[in-house]
Amino acid sequence: MREIPPTAGLPLQWRDLLPVGRVLEHDLADFLQVPAVQITCSGTAAQVITLRTIQQQSKRRKVILPAFTCPLVALAVLHCGLEPVLCDLAPGHFDYDPVQLSELCDDDTLAVVATHLGGRVANLDVILQLASDYGIWVIEDAAQSLGATWEGQPVGMIGDAGFYSMAVGKGLTTYEGGILLTRDDTLRAQLQATAADIAPFKWGWELMRSVELLGYAALYQPWGLPLAYGLPLRRALKQGHLIEAVGDDFSDDIPLHQVGLWRKAVGANALERLPDFIQNTTARAAERLPRLAAIPGPQVLTDTPSGRGTWPFFMVLMPSAAARDAALAKLWESGLGVSRLYIHALPDYPYLQGRLTNTDTPNARDFASRMLTISNSLWLDDDAFARILSEIEISARQPA
Repeated sequence: MREIPPTAGLPLQWRDLLPVGRVLEHDLADFLQVPAVQITCSGTAAQVITLRTIQQQSKRRKVILPAFTCPLVALAVLHCGLEPVLCDLAPGHFDYDPVQLSELCDDDTLAVVATHLGGRVANLDVILQLASDYGIWVIEDAAQSLGATWEGQPVGMIGDAGFYSMAVGKGLTTYEGGILLTRDDTLRAQLQATAADIAPFKWGWELMRSVELLGYAALYQPWGLPLAYGLPLRRALKQGHLIEAVGDDFSDDIPLHQVGLWRKAVGANALERLPDFIQNTTARAAERLPRLAAIPGPQVLTDTPSGRGTWPFFMVLMPSAAARDAALAKLWESGLGVSRLYIHALPDYPYLQGRLTNTDTPNARDFASRMLTISNSLWLDDDAFARILSEIEISARQPA
């Protein structure tokens, strides 16, 4: 049995597990060509550290988020005692609706989260202009965009602060982990001070994450993923637990702790192969994108001329919710790496209801109802990809 992961993560090799004397922070700074980076225990922890730092400098309370993003982004805002304000999306895209965004920005807005979704690069022009007009911080959520650029600069370095995720299946992983960066030297020192205060070293967490990283190294292969990913997925789908099927079943409890030296060494070892991995997945995407785009009806999300993203998967907007569901009925349990990124727009998660401001976000709900993802894993061969294309084409003909 073989299973394709829903996202193209960088597989680990046994040599990566050797505790050599490399320093992940230094190697990542060299890779990104930035002055310095900070390692956190997750992308969410990086967001919490950033919010904790900037809220010490302002009495403002509102943080604007896209209404379709990882629910952990909203939970991080709530964790900090701030008010998450949702902004609708532009029709048929993950970028903010610029009109609504301008209406939401005011003198009580602390920050806007700019989301580079699934490796695609967001349009930052409107966000940066509004931030300048209102004195708002810009936090870039670049979770799956390590290696992406906007106008030649690494995403995460355009706003005031940014972060990447090193969670399971990302381009680079320490099982759980995050990368926090800023172009401002003073803010960088403040972020480090906040992390030292709220995220101490915890042996229990580090031991658990180290064991999980060993399991990932062993099972993140086509022959190990049926056990690690496929069985839990099919069990959740059979029970009708869609949120659990994609891993959106989060709680308010956000772990905050340091990452140990061994896991950092594993990340540094794997980082040596990341440039070639990004080059190979980008080349694979360039070959397959025209084949996807040739199917009448679906829309494949790509980058604007200013952005150069990474390609962990393809985001496909089907013509209707019925067409998307028809495709998933054939493909979600097929083992071919077809999935959903998030199940709902943020207002529709049960654990977030009643806790968010501005929940009238029809474009985000439409986006959530029509979008599916197709893995860009190098393990997905041409025959399997052709099968996916065939099912997508048939499903796209479904009446709305």
